Amino acid sequence: MESFEFKRVEVEPGISLATWMLRGSGTPFLLVHGLSSNARLYDGVAHKLSELGHHCVSLDQRGHGQSDKPDSGYDFKTITDDLHSVIVKLSLKRAILVGQSWGGNVVLEHAKRFPSEVAGIALIDGGWLEPSFIFDTWEECSKVLAPPNLAGTSETLLKKLIQASHRDWSAEAIEATMANMEVLSDGTVRPWLGIDNHMQILRALYDHHPSKIYQDIGAPVLLIPAESARENFPGKRNAIDGAENALKKSKVHWFSPADHDVHAQHPKEVANLLHAQVVEGFFDR
Repeated sequence: MESFEFKRVEVEPGISLATWMLRGSGTPFLLVHGLSSNARLYDGVAHKLSELGHHCVSLDQRGHGQSDKPDSGYDFKTITDDLHSVIVKLSLKRAILVGQSWGGNVVLEHAKRFPSEVAGIALIDGGWLEPSFIFDTWEECSKVLAPPNLAGTSETLLKKLIQASHRDWSAEAIEATMANMEVLSDGTVRPWLGIDNHMQILRALYDHHPSKIYQDIGAPVLLIPAESARENFPGKRNAIDGAENALKKSKVHWFSPADHDVHAQHPKEVANLLHAQVVEGFFDR
């Protein structure tokens, strides 16, 4: 299996993001992870897309994984400016941006702000996230969706818990999920994304309204929702229907049953789906 090329990309003075590249001559893909996640969740997708001839870049967004972790810059403007810098500095011309969960909202916003950089976008169980539709106030949202405090948890115990919750996941996907955490010398873990920065992102997500910008998106949009018995997004089917109706060019492909991190659970299937849209011309404009 081909190894990733690692490169740090400076997105503003003193702030750089970690990126991983698999070179190819085909359509470029930029793979954008979700909240409190990391680039490695896309490893299986990237390797399969690379086998199919595509040029792939995955990244840790600011505050996550191996990227720098400033105390600010977690609003959508700054996050999409980060992506813009990565696209320009890595020469990802007319890329397809793939975003999962919060990352879906990020690539949707990017397609609005930088339309000439985007050939198309794919939204993996995200991009339609609008917590303000679910929670009447930010205070309620922040209480319900605040992350659990995992700092101090044993690395061994956490890995067993993840394996028990995702019995059909590969060992690669389990290790990728563990990479959300920094392992300390005493064998315990803490999230790479600090709680304060996590809450800044959550607040930006609460204030983000994708339903108001669908009509501004000129790029083709592939919606890839996952349907699970553990669904945590009330009204998802209504949200998907609304997005499909409002977007200029869209297509929906459900994974059911599937986990929220369907790109880690079914990487080959997700990669084959993305590749098929390229071959069939869906992302052509």
